[in-house]
Amino acid sequence: MLVVKRDGKTVDYDSSKIRIAIEKANEDVDKKQQASSKQIDSIIKYIEDQKKKRMLVEDIQDEIEIKLMENKRYHLAKEYIVYRYNRALVRKANTTDESILRLIRNENKELAEENSNKNTMLASTQRDYIAGEVSRDLTNRILLPEKISNAHKEGMIHFHDADYFIQPIFNCCLINISDMLDNGTVMNGKMIESPKSFQVACTVTTQIIAAVASNQYGGQSVDMKHLGKYLRKSYDKFKKKITDKYKDKLDKKTIECLTMDRLKDELSAGIQTIQYQINTLMTTNGQSPFVTLFLHLEKDDPYIKENAMIIEEILKQRYEGIKNEKGVYITPAFPKLVYVLDEHNCLKGGEYDYLTELACKCSSKRMYPDYISAKKMKEIYENNVFSPMGCRSFLSPWKDEKGNYKWEGRFNQGVVSINLPQIGILSQNDEKKFFQILDERLEICKEALMCRHHSLLGTVSDVSPIHWQYGAIARLKKGEKIDKLLKGGYSTLSLGYIGVYEATKLVKGVSHTDPVGEKFAVKLMKHLRSACDTWKKETGLGFALYGTPAESLCYRFAKIDKEKYGDIKDVTDKGYYTNSYHVDVREKIDAFSKLKFESQFQPISSGGCISYVEIPNITKNLDAIKELVKFIYENIQYAEFNTKSDYCHECGFDGEIIINDQNEWECPNCGNKDHSKMNVTRRTCGYLGENFWNTGKTKEIKARVTHL
Repeated sequence: MLVVKRDGKTVDYDSSKIRIAIEKANEDVDKKQQASSKQIDSIIKYIEDQKKKRMLVEDIQDEIEIKLMENKRYHLAKEYIVYRYNRALVRKANTTDESILRLIRNENKELAEENSNKNTMLASTQRDYIAGEVSRDLTNRILLPEKISNAHKEGMIHFHDADYFIQPIFNCCLINISDMLDNGTVMNGKMIESPKSFQVACTVTTQIIAAVASNQYGGQSVDMKHLGKYLRKSYDKFKKKITDKYKDKLDKKTIECLTMDRLKDELSAGIQTIQYQINTLMTTNGQSPFVTLFLHLEKDDPYIKENAMIIEEILKQRYEGIKNEKGVYITPAFPKLVYVLDEHNCLKGGEYDYLTELACKCSSKRMYPDYISAKKMKEIYENNVFSPMGCRSFLSPWKDEKGNYKWEGRFNQGVVSINLPQIGILSQNDEKKFFQILDERLEICKEALMCRHHSLLGTVSDVSPIHWQYGAIARLKKGEKIDKLLKGGYSTLSLGYIGVYEATKLVKGVSHTDPVGEKFAVKLMKHLRSACDTWKKETGLGFALYGTPAESLCYRFAKIDKEKYGDIKDVTDKGYYTNSYHVDVREKIDAFSKLKFESQFQPISSGGCISYVEIPNITKNLDAIKELVKFIYENIQYAEFNTKSDYCHECGFDGEIIINDQNEWECPNCGNKDHSKMNVTRRTCGYLGENFWNTGKTKEIKARVTHL
């Protein structure tokens, strides 16, 4: 038998530890109340006779208490409980030492694989993680109500970003880049005036991105349409200089050609500045900024031509990639790109179809950009189109005192996610019981989210001037509290959810793609949304239902439930839960049907959603990408592409990644063995376990896979 310890580690069962614990308690009671050696043997035998493959250490201790009571050793049972309590106090006194030491020794693999833009070998990153471990410890022991800490520990919910909870900082945002560029900003106490050229505007933008990332813990987005006017400024400046110098020697056409040549050089250099700065900057927490560039051409934008040029250059440079230390072009993790499909660029003869052609080509090689349908988004968000915050979290509509919609300069206060499959397990196929437990768990989620809100109340603008005083979010006075920006729906509080598919299987016995299961899944999603809407009315806060909060959470919840409830077919036996409302990866469903099916859930999950499809050998399937892009525009708000083909991000190789003589994954082209820089398709049995693939060999090769 294996024993699951409190820290999640699994060790071999050792009966002597039970004997030692009872004998320790024996020492503190009268001889009449002591358990005899025979009785201790009987307790041990009772536990072993259950023949469980694994037990939680807490469950073993519960069994010991019960058996002591049955043997009428009441005083001894009490002493044993005291013994357990004192041991718990010792554990609770400091839970950070070992995790920090493992981090410094580079043995903490959970942290190493948590973020693609964090390298735990670096001193700066380790410093942030050390602070994070202290924050997580204080959060769980002191700051959060015990009910919420226990719910998180038991996998009922997930309290996101506990490693930053002790600080008055928030999750993610849409930077008000227009205000900061047009009206100037301040960084490190130095005035930065409005740029006079595109190149300077790009440099200032990256400085803003770095400063913002250093003072929050989530992603940020920048709408690139605001740079169009600065490209126009550069054009006007170049044209004036050339005209003033050559007006008597050159005709207007030649002057225009020279101007455009200068402008294209500046455009290329400016976008290269953004791309290279984002990938080479290190924020104060030792990582690249988690930033998304929003690529949206608005029909009535006076700078639409300039913005089309900017988008084209961004896509061209992303397609090319960035050189790594070996001089090989690779796919950078950041900035992420989100491209908006509208009537003028949806591959139906529009003026800007050429940009979408380029976006599709870029997707075939780099798997970016993601795609938003302006048509579908307008249906959901009151005729508005706007960027997600960093990656997938969306704001709810909010109007200012003049009745104008506002998106940029808003943010998310924090996220709490609910484990739906665990509720399905406990409901035992009873739908009524499922919703009863769900409502109980939702109340815990609400309380946890209110902890997020209350932790930010009373924060003064001085904690992050770049956010609160100099335009990224607001322009508050020094010493002014941010409270008004936390209320009235200006900022959001997100309820995440994992495992609609598994919950449906557990309650209805079928997938949510089955008509019976689909009806249940829609009911479940609407119930979650209704809870958020109710909380919003009760509190005046911006609660929102948020899909896809964390891929790693799919594994954490499944791991906890497997340890508690064992293998359950199509649920815990897979080693993962499906993210939000997604169709399970093992279901046979074509890409178009998958997008169409999942599209019904996106309007319900308006606080965040994305759907994805896998395209085999994506680099050779450009036509398939184009057809899917057309389909996305007509059918679903937000989608991305993944691939099932092997791919090495170190050198761009898209053949089959081999297993070398040392039983390691290795790129046959460049020799890369870093699993975080490759995609590996499923082999042999197709097992999708916790960050490793079963290769069918004698050993299980650990390999972090970035795209599934």
